[in-house]
Amino acid sequence: MYVRFPELLPTLLLTSQVLGSQISAQLLMASPKIASLSWGQMKVQGSTLTYKDCKVWPGGSRAWDWRETGTEHSPGVQPADVKEVAEKGVQTLVIGRGMSEALKVPPSTVEYLEKQGIDVRVLQTEQAVKEYNALVAQGVRVGGVFHSTC
Repeated sequence: MYVRFPELLPTLLLTSQVLGSQISAQLLMASPKIASLSWGQMKVQGSTLTYKDCKVWPGGSRAWDWRETGTEHSPGVQPADVKEVAEKGVQTLVIGRGMSEALKVPPSTVEYLEKQGIDVRVLQTEQAVKEYNALVAQGVRVGGVFHSTC
């Protein structure tokens, strides 16, 4: 399920009209703040859902289901895990490795993102959430993938 921010639509439409072009609403949407984090639970601004692991990007969020790509703690986060978020036009992608940093992030994943011109931050999840929210506050088009347990 994707979570959008319909309350921003009037602003987006007005901005599009003022600029005189058809601009993708996604490009104008801000990244949602991560509202809370505790062991096994994350809440994202604008969503009523509670996630165990999640992906966030400008304009939305969803559960990060490791079964989709066969992700395991080792070898860890693969390019396929971050591709969806990278394709949302993010400038920076934050990866939360878990509370105890059990989730690995191989160099191939970092290289995949850097080749697309995306700044990558790999951190313990509590630190990753702080970094992500700080970037949101600065207006950076930031996305993330976060593991909220080990």
